[in-house]
Amino acid sequence: MSRDLCDDEPARRRFLKHSLTLIPAVTLLGGASLVSAGEVAASAASAGAPGAADGAKAAGGSYVPLFFNDLEWLFLLAACDRLIPTDDNGPGAVAEGVPEFIDRQMETLYGHGGIWYLKGPALPAPPEMGFQSVLAPRDIYRAGIGALNAHCQQQFAGKHFHELDPARQEDLFNRLEKGDLALSEDCPGPMFFQQLLQNTREGWLSDPLHGGNRTMASWKLIGFPGARADFTDWASRPNTPYPQGPVNIAGSRS
Repeated sequence: MSRDLCDDEPARRRFLKHSLTLIPAVTLLGGASLVSAGEVAASAASAGAPGAADGAKAAGGSYVPLFFNDLEWLFLLAACDRLIPTDDNGPGAVAEGVPEFIDRQMETLYGHGGIWYLKGPALPAPPEMGFQSVLAPRDIYRAGIGALNAHCQQQFAGKHFHELDPARQEDLFNRLEKGDLALSEDCPGPMFFQQLLQNTREGWLSDPLHGGNRTMASWKLIGFPGARADFTDWASRPNTPYPQGPVNIAGSRS
């Protein structure tokens, strides 16, 4: 999310250069958190407020979230739109169904943390030591969104993250990424942000079968042929644009 304001290279192109880079899973913070567990719980409880479901449905189309509650879903829509917005290069994360991809992943073995050892202890460790948390991805989202919304309500006259203007949302993300904004003791800001960023990238580059990349816009942008049965004759033609559009696993063409 960090940006060099003097860099004229388009943000989306910078994103693509780094989209396949493994992201460190966690960076633990010291110091006191900005919100207490009680405040996080209070923020989560407000998710059932009247009108929240209507707002989420209007913003997210006809898809009904499987895991995220109404307030969390509104956060996810706003967050994905900030990370990969629609621009002159094509549709962004929300238009391509990335929030749906993330929501569906939370109900898989991955979302439940079934591919990691989560019994602790979780200790500060360098990135090469792997994931260091007792929280599964779905727990990271629940704790992180609740804590961030509670912080926003404290600092911005009761507003939740999705109600803030884009510039303020981006500032919060920059602070989370750098570790300048703590969330809670068990869900540090950088860990929450990297979880969100990684899943957003994955959804934008995934096969449409999984919910994201609905029109294969990201594949077209980077020249990826998708699940075509045979394109080996082009493997020996470096720096030559592939002339055919991508095909997804279901056999649909872009």
